[in-house]
Amino acid sequence: MNYIELKLSVDAEFSDIFMAELGELGYETFTEESYGLNAYITEDLFSEENLDSMIERYLGMTQISYSFKSLEKKNWNEEWEKSYEPISVFENGILVRASFHEPNPAYQYEIVINPKMSFGTGHHETTSMILGLQLKEINHEGKKVLDVGCGTGILAIMASKLGASEVAAFDIEEWAAENSRENVALNHCENVVVRQGTIEDEPAEQYDVVLANINRNILMRDIPQYINFMKPNASVLAVSGFYEHDIADIEKVANEVGLIKTGGTSKNNWASVIFEWK
Repeated sequence: MNYIELKLSVDAEFSDIFMAELGELGYETFTEESYGLNAYITEDLFSEENLDSMIERYLGMTQISYSFKSLEKKNWNEEWEKSYEPISVFENGILVRASFHEPNPAYQYEIVINPKMSFGTGHHETTSMILGLQLKEINHEGKKVLDVGCGTGILAIMASKLGASEVAAFDIEEWAAENSRENVALNHCENVVVRQGTIEDEPAEQYDVVLANINRNILMRDIPQYINFMKPNASVLAVSGFYEHDIADIEKVANEVGLIKTGGTSKNNWASVIFEWK
């Protein structure tokens, strides 16, 4: 069976959204590129009509263009392994690698991630920044942690390795929740529980730390709900997935529910922010 390669030009903040949308249409493999995404689907499942219908829903939010071509059948796992490189977060701090990479004892922490279709390998600035905040600025020892929109499960795994007592993670996509569970098992994080669903589906628990690497629009909508899962006067919310120029809007929503900005970082115009409920 031959494959169709779709080249989708779209703003980076929409990459994870389109990975999810295209996954629903049957696309199997994704690579993040400077212009957006490459996505791959078998020829029998490809439908330009379905693609146009999906894209039409987002035309008012971002500029989108695409092209596609037919490819000869390849071993896509082999091709992916050739292009997927380990990433270092902080010198000798965190190494994110796939299971086919060799371990490196020079790093304090190693996270093994086989991402499949899920967002969150650590290669994107938003993920690497929030990993850095977890390592340097957030106390996880003995804490209960919630990972919102977990993707590959990378942030939940990092929380477990940093000493969290309990970690809950969820994602709206079934394939992301499944991938998170696989990666949790690869990292032997027995205290991490992964569920499929949205914030509305989460059991009524309260957490010391809430992590959300999603996108601006979802954060703006859901931060008022996150507060229901945070321990009053003693909890932290770390968010990422938006640009520096979005910080003021994110902070305004957080302030309205009693959260105060206490830290953060930025890289290549992307931002991550820490809020505390004091």
